[in-house]
Amino acid sequence: MSKRILIVDDENYIRLLLHRTLEELELEGVEIHFAEDGVVGLEKARALRPELMLLDVMMPRMDGLQVCRAVRRDPDLVGTHVVILTAKGQAPDLAPDEAPHEYLTKPFDPDQIIARAAEVLGIDLDFEI
Repeated sequence: MSKRILIVDDENYIRLLLHRTLEELELEGVEIHFAEDGVVGLEKARALRPELMLLDVMMPRMDGLQVCRAVRRDPDLVGTHVVILTAKGQAPDLAPDEAPHEYLTKPFDPDQIIARAAEVLGIDLDFEI
């Protein structure tokens, strides 16, 4: 069974940048999926049960924090590692069972993104950061 990453961001260029950053993982059998807003992101998370979810905060219809809360409360998604990508400097105050596993600030370092993704997915990549 292949591992899955779900990228949820309303900005197409960010989705493309993250895909380019993570495409090396596809060679390791990782599936990369996308959603353009929080509602679709939550639907896809429930359908795909990704091991890693990269969420933007500011999105239409349902923001990343709302998606994060729903994912973290869903017993079927307990294995999903949630990373919030935010341009904001501080993390919002969320209860531990609603908070993401980690925050990464935009603009993000592509090497940091792929290294964290590989670590979360248990993939050993042969490159140095």
